[in-house]
Amino acid sequence: MAQMNMIQALNSAMDIALSNDPYVVLMGEDIGYFGGVFRCTEGLQRKHGEHRVLDTPIAEGGIVATAIGMGVNGMRPVAEIQFADYIYPAFDQIVSELARLRHRSAGDFYAPITIRTPCGGGIRGGQTHSQSPEGIFTHVSGIKVVMPSNPYDAKGMLLSAIEDDDPVVFFEPKRIYNGPFDGDPDKPARPWSTHPKGEVPEGHYTVPIGKAEIVRQGNDATIITYGTMVHVAEAAAASSGIDAEIIDVRSMAPLDVDTLRTSVQKTGRCVIVHEATRFGGYGAELSATVQEECFWHLEAPIQRVTGWDTPYPHAFEWEYFPGQKRIINALRAVLEA
Repeated sequence: MAQMNMIQALNSAMDIALSNDPYVVLMGEDIGYFGGVFRCTEGLQRKHGEHRVLDTPIAEGGIVATAIGMGVNGMRPVAEIQFADYIYPAFDQIVSELARLRHRSAGDFYAPITIRTPCGGGIRGGQTHSQSPEGIFTHVSGIKVVMPSNPYDAKGMLLSAIEDDDPVVFFEPKRIYNGPFDGDPDKPARPWSTHPKGEVPEGHYTVPIGKAEIVRQGNDATIITYGTMVHVAEAAAASSGIDAEIIDVRSMAPLDVDTLRTSVQKTGRCVIVHEATRFGGYGAELSATVQEECFWHLEAPIQRVTGWDTPYPHAFEWEYFPGQKRIINALRAVLEA
């Protein structure tokens, strides 16, 4: 096992995919010579050549459209959208073409395309570099949506996505790309400084899409979360003294309903945490699912801890960012109800 942060794990996954399958290509803005704005593809063009790792124009719709054309002709493109905030120009291509291709062709064509994009805040990126639009894509039938929370899952799930015959939108929480945070200890990023790296196999392995993971066992309440918030939830549970069970959803579509059901039926209480805005967010789908599956086991109303219903504020980033205190307050609310 090697020690890797998330950037290194993602780079390793793409290196292996390029080495093992001549039909895999990477494409995106500045991913080749420059190695990507976060260096996730650093060194891959030098190793595999500029015909396998392609620098593209600044045209997200064109990137995805080109990837679709490659995919239906037998290739397995991995397209990078530099920030999730910039994915919207490609939204029509993803929704109207990519997601429907297998269905509209009655299975004659399929689209083995992976779209990678960094999401979320915590890096002082302001409203145009901090969005979490994952919930929008889970509403679209025909695509899979995932977001890993650690290097091991990042590598294994990216390899699963690349090898999948259906399209996958692969969100990468950039707040935990590199690891420790050395700023103000009162800021919510501080507690997961113990998670900069993880043990990651150097060779090929996969983590299945469609399966959640219980990252902390507990009996008092269930916290359902994903991405960066997994680590915030772990810190909150540890500092609160509450015996909370934490589920890392990992795969938002398809969703592992069985794991959620089993946990909430055991604890009887549920807190849902995500960084995206609250109204119409993915937490609403999680809440509805828990309500449908666990109604007779719930001892208290479900609580949601989310970002605010505003554009991501630059000056008030840590007020927007769901931190430990808000999670602890929600845990106490479900326990005292």
